[in-house]
Amino acid sequence: MTKADIVSEISRSTGIDRASVLVTVEKFMAIVKDSLANDENVYLRGFGSFIVKTRKEKTARNISKNTSIVIPEHKIPSFKPAKVFMDEVR
Repeated sequence: MTKADIVSEISRSTGIDRASVLVTVEKFMAIVKDSLANDENVYLRGFGSFIVKTRKEKTARNISKNTSIVIPEHKIPSFKPAKVFMDEVR
């Protein structure tokens, strides 16, 4: 399912025009991205949590040059589904 499919489904089921739904969905995604960029987790009760995880520094290998490189500590976004969400999917 794509973002356009989600917008169409919300618009169809609620009767709100597609343009308004698209603006709302875009704003939601922007708020989540901005929050994660500022190290703030987003918790949606009954759905899940968008969280920032920190990956530790590690050593990797460049196989073609047969050298080792150091990958510095960095942050990645992650999604952890709520228990209710997981139970419904299963």
